[in-house]
Amino acid sequence: MYDLKNKKDKIIAFLTFAFIPLFALTTVILIPFMLGVLTTLTDWNGLEVTKFVGLENYITALSDPDFTSTFFNTIKYVVVSMITVNLVGFSLALLVTSNIKGKNIYRSIFFVPNLIGGVLLGFIWQFIFSRVLVYFGKATGIAIFAESWLVDPTKAFWAIVIVTVWQQAGYMMLIYIAGILSVPTDVIEAANVDGATPTQILFKIRIPLMIQSFTISLFMTLKSAFMMYDVNLSLTGGGPYRSTELLTMNIYNDAFLYQEYAPAQAKAVMLFIIVAVLAISQVAITKKMEVE
Repeated sequence: MYDLKNKKDKIIAFLTFAFIPLFALTTVILIPFMLGVLTTLTDWNGLEVTKFVGLENYITALSDPDFTSTFFNTIKYVVVSMITVNLVGFSLALLVTSNIKGKNIYRSIFFVPNLIGGVLLGFIWQFIFSRVLVYFGKATGIAIFAESWLVDPTKAFWAIVIVTVWQQAGYMMLIYIAGILSVPTDVIEAANVDGATPTQILFKIRIPLMIQSFTISLFMTLKSAFMMYDVNLSLTGGGPYRSTELLTMNIYNDAFLYQEYAPAQAKAVMLFIIVAVLAISQVAITKKMEVE
């Protein structure tokens, strides 16, 4: 009798607290995802399916030269943005956890760009790169700013990286601040007593003891870099000559501009697999580096 009552209480607790979020997860994420995978094996035109085509959509996607160039553009952007965002975020965290005056004000200032929406952010920086910096370059004679960065393929790529760092570094800074403050002060004091230099304390004590912060930050920057669309759209639109087009924009254009729904869905599934594999690998590697 007691066991039946206990099981009944567990079922009621499950239905009360877990059923609704589990139902939402299943209907909003899992079922649409499985249907999306199934449509990549058909000739889906956005409205109906008439036949099963197997892996034809994947072959079409992989044989698309624009998809290949966009893939390498995206990998380059992911690597560069991950490194720069985390370096700047960690440097800002070190700065605002030092003994400088007004560090709480600096924390707020550095975090503010993260509150600006990606589309609006892209338009703001488009104006800066196309007007403000061009005017400044012509007025001062600095050649690198005399022409808009957004008309040059190489400079346009770095423009996206700069905007990404400006937007995301402040958020990563907060994660690194939490990691820095979690390092026991008695360990730092003992190292100072033993004559350790600030550089030795940073690389031998602080960083090893806050690897968890790097795990979180690297995962978040990896995911957001692969999912980048809004800034890419409003800042460069993928130009010039599709040189800054990232995978998400390529998938969107295939589906909604060229009505290639099934091949675009196949690209989206491949993007999901790539992100999942890289993210899981990154988390597994950095988890092994964590120090208890």
